Amino acid sequence: MDSTILSSSSSTLSSILYPPHLPPSKPINFRVSCRSQFSSKDLKFVLHHALDSSGADTTHARAARDGFCSQIRNLSEIERETSICINKHVDLGKTALYIAAEDDSLISHSSVPLPVDAFLDRLDRLSTSYCPHYRSSFASSPEDLLDNVEKYLYVTKGFRRAAAGYRPDPRVFYLHSVLAQRCGTVAVLSLIHSEVLKTLQLWGVINFDVEIYYPHDLVSLPRAYNKKKGTASDQQHIMTAESLLVEILRNLKTTYWPFHQGHSKNLFLMAADAANCIDSGFERASAKAAQHRLDRGVWTSVLFGDMRRALSACEHLILLEADFDELRDYAILLYHCSYYEEALQYLQFYKEIKKTPNSLNNHAEDDIVEKLIVRLNLIMMEEGWSRPSRSFLRNSEPW
Repeated sequence: MDSTILSSSSSTLSSILYPPHLPPSKPINFRVSCRSQFSSKDLKFVLHHALDSSGADTTHARAARDGFCSQIRNLSEIERETSICINKHVDLGKTALYIAAEDDSLISHSSVPLPVDAFLDRLDRLSTSYCPHYRSSFASSPEDLLDNVEKYLYVTKGFRRAAAGYRPDPRVFYLHSVLAQRCGTVAVLSLIHSEVLKTLQLWGVINFDVEIYYPHDLVSLPRAYNKKKGTASDQQHIMTAESLLVEILRNLKTTYWPFHQGHSKNLFLMAADAANCIDSGFERASAKAAQHRLDRGVWTSVLFGDMRRALSACEHLILLEADFDELRDYAILLYHCSYYEEALQYLQFYKEIKKTPNSLNNHAEDDIVEKLIVRLNLIMMEEGWSRPSRSFLRNSEPW
């Protein structure tokens, strides 16, 4: 088995993310000192390997993941902070569709992959079909032209924002579904709006700098405005390439997170509560019920999340390298799935990163991480310990 060599001198970080039951691969090359404090290059994740071992076909899931990685590999430091309205090396529409394609392959059992190219064509046709509707607006002022584009999207084509709710319809988070049913989150609508504007800029229909105003309330739609007439207050509403992908993935992560008991809005704390890592007895019955569902192999349901797609969202977020707290959240999901060795390795790496300068500390969460590490070490020390035969991945239906 290959070992992972880190620039850190800590011996606990050797052999990171090479579970003994998984085949060896290239050594992991982490960049401990970078903008996000870690590098995901060649990271060894669990989901696809675990699905393979349970007899599932991951061909389409792996192809979609490779497509996602091929796109975000082009995210330079500058492009991460660049507005979504500016053409760049990363095709945000294609990247969002690769996220959808992988999740679709995890639950559809289809013998064919999600047709990414067909939905890209559909997105292109959405832009091209604008011209016959509004030929007379080409000579209009920038403001009138942008108003006409909005009327085209939100009136003529009928795109609308999904209503906020505790458990929204998951289809509103995926670009292909929003293109089909025309109802989506503000993040996906912003993506569609910006792609239409970029196409019109390429054709010369729009010959001025344009920006998307990303609303932070629960009802407004994303709007376009002439960047020259923007104000300083608009800056907080500009969506960048990185923040858009993070928003899409975190929406999916929150929706599919299997643990939603208690009043905390912190996903990690809710999962820790379910693992009895919090000393209070708050919502203990609900925590036991959550674990009981996993013990029976119930990996998804309407009200209780979807472990497969929650893991998928976490892995995508780690690959994006936007926030190293994703390592901790991924680890606690692995703990609930009885992947104890892998969970321990991720937590050790997360703990090492927390030692770096400029890392923010949350003492309550850090205490829980320490307790979980102690518990996992004790499990590793148990004589005759082996991975339980059950798996949250084996059931193909949510009942």
